[in-house]
Amino acid sequence: MNREQINEHLEQLGETALLMDGLDEACIGFSKRMNEPMLAVYSWQKIIETLIKRDEMDYDEAVEYIDYNILGAWVGEKTPIIVMSIEI
Repeated sequence: MNREQINEHLEQLGETALLMDGLDEACIGFSKRMNEPMLAVYSWQKIIETLIKRDEMDYDEAVEYIDYNILGAWVGEKTPIIVMSIEI
């Protein structure tokens, strides 16, 4: 999914959401609860894959980057959600 597709989808919903720069392909959808803002939802694994491929990080560097720069960042009530899938 690219930024244009994401914005198009939000427009169709009549919603706005705070999106992460450079991680559009890791966006897996949106979250909505009653009386709460629409939140962008990103896959932790897809963020890792993007950082490894695009920025040539190794796995540990990508995890450290996510921990410090993404999970550690609060940008208000529309801060995106990061989903860590359960691997069975």
